[in-house]
Amino acid sequence: MNRRVFILLLLIGLVLLFGISLYEPASGAALSAHTRLTAPPHDKSGFARAVEPWVWRFPRDHGAHPEFQTEWWYYTGNVATDEGRRFGYQFTIFRRAISPRAHSSDSEFRAKDIYMAHFTVSDIAKDDFYHDVRYARGGAGLAGAAIEPFYRVWLEDWEVRAEDDNANKTHVSAAGDGFAIDLRLYQMKRPALQGDRGLSPKSAEIGNASYYYSLTRLLTEGGITIGGNTYDVSGQSWMDHEFSTSALGDNARGWDWFGLIFDDNTELMVGQIRQVDGSLESSFGGLYVYPGGETRYLDAGDFSIAVTDTWRSPQSNADYPAAWEIKVKGDEGFSILVAPLLADQELHSADIVYWEGAVEISGDKRGYGYAELTGYVGSMQNRF
Repeated sequence: MNRRVFILLLLIGLVLLFGISLYEPASGAALSAHTRLTAPPHDKSGFARAVEPWVWRFPRDHGAHPEFQTEWWYYTGNVATDEGRRFGYQFTIFRRAISPRAHSSDSEFRAKDIYMAHFTVSDIAKDDFYHDVRYARGGAGLAGAAIEPFYRVWLEDWEVRAEDDNANKTHVSAAGDGFAIDLRLYQMKRPALQGDRGLSPKSAEIGNASYYYSLTRLLTEGGITIGGNTYDVSGQSWMDHEFSTSALGDNARGWDWFGLIFDDNTELMVGQIRQVDGSLESSFGGLYVYPGGETRYLDAGDFSIAVTDTWRSPQSNADYPAAWEIKVKGDEGFSILVAPLLADQELHSADIVYWEGAVEISGDKRGYGYAELTGYVGSMQNRF
């Protein structure tokens, strides 16, 4: 969902802060660098909007959609060794367009997109959380997204790369300071289209939506490296891909999002957008995926999310939800309990602080997944 747009706008300010300029001077002209601390306004003019259901074609739609301003490829997973040592990981690459038009240039560094990659590993047994962020312009081969000859999205040597024509097998690799992943993912179900055939609304405003699909069950195997030790692991991963030209409504404070993989070969995405007055945005819902890949759309009234515990961050002093009871209504309804595998999975090194981490599921269904929580350290209102 567009929960990550705030990171992308932060990206613009940070890239400018570190002096990465898209300005190309005339030949021989001196180049003067200076710091800009704020991101440019969220100008939607010239970009396509998410208004009607998308006509999907895969693997084409695994690639970039440059007519839209914002896009991301998001992978999370829960894996373990044969002995039962558990790890969680998140690997996400974001694209943010500076302009809706590409400008001709002799410089290979000229680019209309900025990319950011965010990489985390949760070492459950050691109670450690590792995270790293990288930035690059989408020029000179530094970062990008392609479907020829195979699907690939990358930022420097961090990448997701398909190993077959249909992108049913992918390789995810990234390395930070003292931690790394080298994983192969095998698609077990067809893409699950969120919302109305992939059109996922975030408020009642027309066009305030994203095109959104998920690969909800990716058989995963490979290695996770911590402090020079590599562990052979296997498990399940989840992939989200969204593209849009819009932001949350003016009254959105933050959101709670869950991508859950159950042991009975079903999956669930649910979320809620919290408003500044304490109410919930009714336009955003969820999706239940059956064993055969068929889906059931859930509107906001088809499920409930109740907080049953909280956790206070020692870094930000924010109080986050730390356990939930989630109920799905209907003839095939169920009730589950969701709890973090590691309490401290807060990303607190950027301007906007949020929590995202691995969770365990119990109750009517069992399994593992990921949760994302924003708006608990300041409000998202008018941030993008």
